[in-house]
Amino acid sequence: MHVPRILSAAAISAAFVSLYTPVFAQIAEKSLPPVIVTATPFNAPENAQILTPATVLSGDELRNKLEPSLGNTLSRELGVSSSAFGAGASRPIIRGLEGPRVKILQNGMSVLDVSSLSNDHAVGVETSTARQIEILRGPAALLYGSGAIGGLVNVVNDRIPTELMAKPTGEAEVRFGSANREKNLLFSADGSSGPVGLHLDANLRDADDYKIPGFSVLNDPASAQGRLPSSFSRANSLGLGASHIADWGHIGASVGAKNDRYGIPTAEQSFITLSQTRFDMDSLIRQPLAGFESFKFKLGHTDYKHTENLQDGTPATNFKNRAIETRWELAHKPLAGWRGTLGMQTENSKYSALAADGSGPETVPITKSSSVAGFLVEERDFGPIRASAGARLESVKRRPDTSAGLPDRDFKLGSYSIGGLWAFVPGYSFGPTLSIAQRAPAIEELYSNGPHEATRTFDIGDAGLHKETSRNIELTLQKTEGLVRWKANLFENKIKNFVYGRTDGTLVDDDGAPDPAGEFRQRFWSQANATIRGAEMEVSYNLRGEGLSLRGFTDTSRGTLDGAGSLPLQPASRVGIDADFKQGPWRTGIGLLRAKNQDRLAAFETTRTSGYTQLDAHLSYTQRVGTTQLTGFVLAKNLLNQDIRLSTSVLKDVAPLPGRSLIVGVRTRF
Repeated sequence: MHVPRILSAAAISAAFVSLYTPVFAQIAEKSLPPVIVTATPFNAPENAQILTPATVLSGDELRNKLEPSLGNTLSRELGVSSSAFGAGASRPIIRGLEGPRVKILQNGMSVLDVSSLSNDHAVGVETSTARQIEILRGPAALLYGSGAIGGLVNVVNDRIPTELMAKPTGEAEVRFGSANREKNLLFSADGSSGPVGLHLDANLRDADDYKIPGFSVLNDPASAQGRLPSSFSRANSLGLGASHIADWGHIGASVGAKNDRYGIPTAEQSFITLSQTRFDMDSLIRQPLAGFESFKFKLGHTDYKHTENLQDGTPATNFKNRAIETRWELAHKPLAGWRGTLGMQTENSKYSALAADGSGPETVPITKSSSVAGFLVEERDFGPIRASAGARLESVKRRPDTSAGLPDRDFKLGSYSIGGLWAFVPGYSFGPTLSIAQRAPAIEELYSNGPHEATRTFDIGDAGLHKETSRNIELTLQKTEGLVRWKANLFENKIKNFVYGRTDGTLVDDDGAPDPAGEFRQRFWSQANATIRGAEMEVSYNLRGEGLSLRGFTDTSRGTLDGAGSLPLQPASRVGIDADFKQGPWRTGIGLLRAKNQDRLAAFETTRTSGYTQLDAHLSYTQRVGTTQLTGFVLAKNLLNQDIRLSTSVLKDVAPLPGRSLIVGVRTRF
């Protein structure tokens, strides 16, 4: 790390902070406005969650952290890291758990894409038009499915209106980025016509290969430099929604389309083209029956497909998923002091990953899956103690096409949780949570038997895999009132029959035959018992308030396979600090993140990951013109121009994150 670069970055950051003085303005003691978490049965503030500790990104904070992918957008949040598979595909990793163990929702419903099946698959939801993104860590499986052992992320875009607007409101933004020549335009608007609420949102993004500070391949001067080949990302989306809103509740529907084209930054330089059409229904009836407060019904249908293409554009593998999900929730009035929600959820899908030319082995045969689940979550106050308990029972069926010659599989899953939050003095609380959550093996873990072009692996599933069972204990201590707030979490997660991809280094050709010059590595889906332990802490001062605000955090976790070393792709221990200043039309701030070396390797991993220091800054100025609010903003990312490689990425040795980047833009709200 060169001293002149550090001094230069520090000078730039200091200029950002000093643009408005005095920094230490007088701030009156007051209660900060609560942020409501929508992906819970009680719609409670983020600091009141028991079963699922929550973090919420919204407003300017979300806009400043926005990235083309969901994983990168959330990568600076407590306990969250990123899979970092290029600019187009990056999923969040929560407490060292990824893929099918982290469920992604859109407005409380599964996105129904195939991003959980492999790191190169993009998440099928557009983050740029989101109003709010919620992160729920812990035993969220009770509410949203057995795929949420690690936690869930809910992207809220209000595509189906739930309230009538007195006048049209909306937002538009255009931004330009230097590192990848990014051009991004987004628009959203809400209005009403009589009792009908209306919504429109759209996004258009075009980004080239991004700049990197050194060589693409770690310690290889012969590899590409300057820009990372095949790291481009292009996307567009459009969403329309309408609902009838009255005193009794609402009923509405929406339709959305999303198209992506993004590169895979490996030596082969393949790329993926993706298209998705989604239809949703949402309804709420207040006071539907005696003894009940509300009834909710939701339906989501997705027609998803993407193609993995060779560098010359030749299609290699077609992935398809058609799925429909329904969800019923009935919230009852207090009964013997208990308030809660009971519900039912169903999901049916048809998924496949087949050779585009119809020849060669099937990566995943056509497989139909179905699940039916019932759940109950209850909450009650016992003086200063708020207790919560819940249960979920689920039946999952996997039915591969008979021509594949593979067995059907049925799984009976049970998930349970009990927890409490004790306010031992005003503003301070302590809470333990115990949970058991089960997950059925995913389709590709059971039935894969073919090449995967983007990851350069020949995946071999095991149709005899058992269900995963996670036993989790978590302790939380927090201060929730005043300008200074903090929370600390300790957790241990023991997982029986943990499913993971294991490779022995064998090279094969595209038919799976051993070949020393083969372009694919064999990867076997295997099982072993695993343990993940970790700790997190976050301290904030005047968060989301006027004047000076500060946030510091640290998180660490360690995952091991019992008797077989570390889990693969584990996150590094981190510490970070953010300083922001808001007064009048100005907002400015800096963020510093330090990640330590990560040398806890799985048996088949070969390289450690070096630590890094990431320094970001932002500046914005807001001016009201009539009824319109205009905001000009500048975002500076990776000011130290560090060669950042994430231990959670399978591409860490060949694809660093972008180097120094400057993003400028204008946002308008009306």
